[in-house]
Amino acid sequence: MIVKYILDACALTAFLYDEQGADKVQSVLEDAQSGKVEVFMHKMNILEVYYNILRSEGEEKAQLFYTQANELPITVIDSISDALFMEAGRLKASYKMSLADSIAVAEAATRRAALLTSDHHEFDLVEDKEDIIFAWIR
Repeated sequence: MIVKYILDACALTAFLYDEQGADKVQSVLEDAQSGKVEVFMHKMNILEVYYNILRSEGEEKAQLFYTQANELPITVIDSISDALFMEAGRLKASYKMSLADSIAVAEAATRRAALLTSDHHEFDLVEDKEDIIFAWIR
């Protein structure tokens, strides 16, 4: 069975800016490129990175990011199934997290994938109480 990962915004940001944990993200992306693993990311989480770059670095950098992100070995999910909708809603109602983070966690839950992240402040409690796998980059 192939290993599946969900990439969240902070993991992609770490990779893009060579922050702590970038090496772990790069390793997963290399494994995806060679077909050893599958990597998914919801477009809502890509949007998080996009608007932060747009805000801090301008439109040209944000557009460059979006182009480069679409070249990565990531399957971009641009829809919300009923199962994802219900799970994200349950998670958002149960835990203190952003809507985009609830979508990332719900993707991990519904796809039986590991969430690649560094957001301990958002997800430590979720990891303790839910049957969701977290792959911490730092």
